[in-house]
Amino acid sequence: MSMIRIRDAAVLLGVSDDTVRRWVSAGQLSTSGSRQGVATVDGAQLAALARDRARRPPDDGSAVLRSARNRFTGLVTEVIADGVMAQVSMQCGPFEVTSLMSSEAARELALQPGVVATAVVKATTVIVERRAD
Repeated sequence: MSMIRIRDAAVLLGVSDDTVRRWVSAGQLSTSGSRQGVATVDGAQLAALARDRARRPPDDGSAVLRSARNRFTGLVTEVIADGVMAQVSMQCGPFEVTSLMSSEAARELALQPGVVATAVVKATTVIVERRAD
C-alpha cells in the first residue's frame, strides 16, 4: 500500500493542503499517521479520487470519433515558426505541452500566445518513472 503525505497529495492533484484535509473531513479520503506523526493518505484512494475529479475538455460539438484519449486543453504560451516548421508551447494546468508541426498548420489554426487550444496526444511510447524507495 502506497501512503502519500497530505502536502504531496495536494501537489499531485494541483490543490491546496487544506483542500485535501477537507476531503479527509468529508470522508472522501482516509488518513493514517506515520511514526513521525505525519498524516498520510492511501495512494490508491487518492488515485481513485483524482480520476473521479478529472475534468474532460468540453465536447467541441464535432461528430468526430477519436482513438486518442489524452486531451489537454490549455493556453498557447509561445509559437516559434520558421519557413517550414513551428514549435508550439501550451500551458495545460500545471503541465507544459510542446508540439512540433508545420508552420502552415500553425497559421491555419491561428495559433498565437493567448489562444485556447487542445493538445491531443496519441503515443505508442510513454516513459514512466518513479523514485526508488
